[in-house]
Amino acid sequence: MSEQSLPEDTREGYADELPEYAERVLEVAERIPPGRVMTYGDVAEWLDEGGPRQVGRVMSLYGGAVPWWRVVRADGVLLPGHELSALDHYRAEGTPLKEASRAAEGHLPRLDMRRARWDGGADARAHT
Repeated sequence: MSEQSLPEDTREGYADELPEYAERVLEVAERIPPGRVMTYGDVAEWLDEGGPRQVGRVMSLYGGAVPWWRVVRADGVLLPGHELSALDHYRAEGTPLKEASRAAEGHLPRLDMRRARWDGGADARAHT
């Protein structure tokens, strides 16, 4: 569900007041350097709260204002429905990709998680 599909009367409340957990998830997404990614589970672990599904839910509702393409599935598969947009961002940022085999559906590359994954290490600001 996207923010656009919410009933008109509830959409206004979201714009004015994000839940505290959502704010924290979005702050982590903003810290991920260009060319790097974190999984939904990585973000939850970084926050020491919630899990991959909760992070995914926050990103689906509120993630449009942050670099959403940097919060990804653990298997490196591009976000269904947003593959081409994400791929443009990955290529522009130099995010490591694994080229798809000819047998892969749609011939879309995957993220090279071994090289692209960011652990929030040395250049990260303090935890939220």
